[in-house]
Amino acid sequence: MGIFAPIVIYWLYAGFYQLMPPLDKYRLHPKKEEEEKNLVPLSKVVKGVLFQQLVQAAVAHLTSTADKSGITIQPSISIQIVQVIIGMFVIDTWQYFAHRYMHQNKFLYRHVHSQHHKLVIPYAIGALYNHPLEGLLLDTVGGAIAFLISGMTARTSVIFFCFAVVKTVDDHCGLWLPGNIFHIFFQNNTAYHDIHHQLAGTKYNYSQPFFSVWDKLLGTHMPYAVVKRHEGGFEARPVKKDTD
Repeated sequence: MGIFAPIVIYWLYAGFYQLMPPLDKYRLHPKKEEEEKNLVPLSKVVKGVLFQQLVQAAVAHLTSTADKSGITIQPSISIQIVQVIIGMFVIDTWQYFAHRYMHQNKFLYRHVHSQHHKLVIPYAIGALYNHPLEGLLLDTVGGAIAFLISGMTARTSVIFFCFAVVKTVDDHCGLWLPGNIFHIFFQNNTAYHDIHHQLAGTKYNYSQPFFSVWDKLLGTHMPYAVVKRHEGGFEARPVKKDTD
C-alpha cells in the first residue's frame, strides 16, 4: 500500500483534473498560452512521470524488504496527527533547501531541474514531471527522512504520502477553483507555485508542498495577487519586492 497507493491516487486525482471541462473562467493561464509556452507534449510528460514512479517504487520496494521490524501497533489518532504534522514540516524543510540548491547550482539546474520547468504553465498530470534524479532526491529521500523523523508507522505513512501527492497535484493544476480547501487552508497553493514557474518568480517561492515558512524566513517569499483577466479567467501576479 505504501508503494502503490500514492501512485494510484496521483493518476486518479490528476486524471480527474485532466478530464474536467476546460473551465476557462477559472484558469490561471489561457489554454492557448499553455500550448504555446510548454516545451514538452503531454505524451512525453506522461511517460516521464511513469518512469519516475517506477524508479521510486523500485527503491521503496528495496527499502521495505530490508525492514524486518514486523507488525507494529498503531498509536492513537491524536499521536498520528502530530506525526503527520511533523512529517509535513520535515519534508518541507528537505524540499525547500534541495529545490533551492537545484536552482542556484547551474549544473544541476541545466541537467536536472530544468526538466520540471519545461512546463512553463503547470498542469495536474505534470506535477511529478521531473528528472528521475530529482524525483529520487526530493521525493523519495525527503519522504524517507520525514517518515523516520516523525516516527509514523507504515500504515500512517500511506495516508501521509497520499495526502502529499494530492497536495502536489493540486499545486500544479493551474486552476483557481472556488471553494478549493487547499487554497483556504494553505498559503502555499496553486497560485503560489504558479508564481515560481513564471520568469519573475523563479528565484522565489521554493517551498513545497505544504507551507511557505522557509521562504518567509530566508527572504525568498514572493507575494502575489490573484486577479481576474479581462478576457476571462484569473491571473496570479507577482507583487514586486523592495529588494532582491
